[in-house]
Amino acid sequence: MADPTSDDAPEDAPGSADAPEAVDGPFSLNALRQLVELMEKHGLTEVSLKTGETQWKLRRGPESMPAYAGYAPAPLPPAAPPVPSPPTGAAPTAPAAQDGIFIKSPTVGTFYAAAGPDDPPFATVGTRVEPDTIVCLVEAMKVFNQIPAEVSGVIAEVLVKNGDSIEYGQPLFRVK
Repeated sequence: MADPTSDDAPEDAPGSADAPEAVDGPFSLNALRQLVELMEKHGLTEVSLKTGETQWKLRRGPESMPAYAGYAPAPLPPAAPPVPSPPTGAAPTAPAAQDGIFIKSPTVGTFYAAAGPDDPPFATVGTRVEPDTIVCLVEAMKVFNQIPAEVSGVIAEVLVKNGDSIEYGQPLFRVK
């Protein structure tokens, strides 16, 4: 720890004629300035002082913060307000209102009906499925996940197209 009365002290050190009065105890404003100068001179980043009940802790950071050249996403254009659709005579039937059980996606990804472009689909309308029957693939983060039916029955409807982006919990097939 630096001694405030050492030869390193600036000319206006405590005890000189122009030193201000002590601030909140034995530490003066000039002593504070002197400590800051000593911290800079010796490359210190933290100094703690304690005299009786009074304690000072000085910390200083680096002269300049490093600038990171990173990816800054482009600002998004403002979203267009939703356009209400005109009411129609008969509302289309939602998949949840139809008869049957739904095979839903367990993850977000891309739906694939077949293992490859030249391979037949795993399941089509009329295909009999058991709980362990693979009905499709869902690609997520370059990993192809086999999706089992998890129910027994017959595929009544395929609700998505090959290559569609799908969401977690989205119905993929309707089974009767």
